[in-house]
Amino acid sequence: MLHTRTTPAERRRDLREKLASGRLLRVPGALNPLSARLVQETGFDAVYLSGAGLSADLGLPDIGLTTSTELAARLQQLTRATDLPVLVDADTGFGGPLNAARTVALLEEAGAAGLHLEDQENPKRCGHLDGKRVVPREEMTRRIRAAAGARRDPDLLLMARTDARAVEGLAAAIDRAKAYVDAGADAVFPEALADEAEFAAFRAAVDVPLLANMTEFGKGPLLDVTTLENLGYDIALYPVTLLRLAMGAIEDGLRVLAAQGTQESLLPRMQTRSRLYELLGYEEYTAFDSAVFDFTLPPGT
Repeated sequence: MLHTRTTPAERRRDLREKLASGRLLRVPGALNPLSARLVQETGFDAVYLSGAGLSADLGLPDIGLTTSTELAARLQQLTRATDLPVLVDADTGFGGPLNAARTVALLEEAGAAGLHLEDQENPKRCGHLDGKRVVPREEMTRRIRAAAGARRDPDLLLMARTDARAVEGLAAAIDRAKAYVDAGADAVFPEALADEAEFAAFRAAVDVPLLANMTEFGKGPLLDVTTLENLGYDIALYPVTLLRLAMGAIEDGLRVLAAQGTQESLLPRMQTRSRLYELLGYEEYTAFDSAVFDFTLPPGT
């Protein structure tokens, strides 16, 4: 109801245990707390908080305009709504090594089970756009060391994302990933790999959990879970799938409403009031006040 039934420490251990199981974890991005609750109800393994998704939700492009405190505030909203572990996109750490350390502290306090930091320059851009620039490898290793040192809970998963494939090539991206692991990263997120062969090469070279970013309209292929399992990947990420679905439905609905002057034809496509109340756990709030849910909904609503 008002909060989850598990603690942040329990959710961090849960993520670690799931990664240790050897099976592929499926992790969709949530666009808000209510969708995070749906991710849990549908049986996924964790929830993702996307930096691009947060930026878009605020009406901003994904170019480093959001702040660590905005990210932490959204994270607190998600961790209140779901008992699943939440993996957080911490972008570049919002500055130098000290900023990265503070970002880790903020996100840990807000309930993150894991987070990833990337090696792009700041301001950054979407990992599937041309024109990316990465910081020197040594600068990113300092960023990772500072982040690792800022953890109070050793179960907080620290993941390093490298965007170097598109800038320096696959071999350099692999070398960077190894250096980031040596600096303290628990897992690696190789961004914008081009094909299955590159996914396989990364897996063969890097001996820590790997994340496969299955973002739509990007540089790489959309691989199914069987393929990713066969490639030996640990996490399949769907960072903005729900946002794109929701925004597509909103656009379509607005066009219909503008053209027809009524939403009547849209009703079959809507979540019903009763389903919304079920998802919210509305009736459970009578534990606090019996007058909260003292009504009966009309059939079909």
